[in-house]
Amino acid sequence: MPQSFTTALVQMSMSADKTENLRKASAEIERAADSGAHLVCLPEMFMTPYFCQREDSALFDLAEEFPNSETITTLRAVAKKTKTVVIAPIFERRAAGVYHNSAGIIDADGEIAGFYRKMHIPDDPAFYEKYYFAPGDLGFKAFDTKVGRIATLICWDQWYPEGARLAALHGATILFYPTAIGWHPDEKERYGAAQHDAWRTVQRGHAIANGVYVAACNRTGLETDPKTASKLEFWGQSFICDPQGVMLSEASSSKEEIITADVDTRHLETIRRNWPFLRDRRIDAYSEITQRFLA
Repeated sequence: MPQSFTTALVQMSMSADKTENLRKASAEIERAADSGAHLVCLPEMFMTPYFCQREDSALFDLAEEFPNSETITTLRAVAKKTKTVVIAPIFERRAAGVYHNSAGIIDADGEIAGFYRKMHIPDDPAFYEKYYFAPGDLGFKAFDTKVGRIATLICWDQWYPEGARLAALHGATILFYPTAIGWHPDEKERYGAAQHDAWRTVQRGHAIANGVYVAACNRTGLETDPKTASKLEFWGQSFICDPQGVMLSEASSSKEEIITADVDTRHLETIRRNWPFLRDRRIDAYSEITQRFLA
């Protein structure tokens, strides 16, 4: 495995045209690879606008089966052509009535290196994901790729230290969080800064506590639901940080762009030697963590 590699996040907006979204994502992967990226991550459910702003059974028609979907088939060819590892989020149809928010990890030879199903499913106004997605059942894993051992979680998972810890314990050097997170426009002025700062801080904390790199790939743009007129302003600001939480690269709030940073396992080794949090864990004392609440 290489001692270092360049990772890229594609921050993009989505249209109602799935074909156009896939074309744009493919072109951005090629552009990132031409700039020297060895691994490229796309945003959560990049093939469509964020349809969870309303509950509508017709929207299940947007789902695809893994791995024989147009999205995965196309991106496998792009990964092979560009010799890059690709993290490809999809809306997965597992069976009639069983759907997941998922991500395929495609290796640089176009082969499937791994698959993840989002474990934590939110249910908030304009984020009605529990209607669409069953909770993941594959656990928090890490996958071997050409660039090394990596892990993918998805969006709401980014708030949970347990998921990050387990992925790190499986040997991941970097945690990816494909994301679709934003503001309700009528809340932005009052709560927006605090919400964004919390999102950024908790993920930097995962990097520090586990001695890993963290990369969060968000979408950007204002999306209006065509039936309810509900609006979400996705805040962009995708970022990559190192095992000390140092921000290596960060996108703007509103632009479609590619950001890159180098992942260096030698740096990771140095940080873990000096901040040996994994060594000092009291694994004999954590059994209660599996309980819902203890008070």
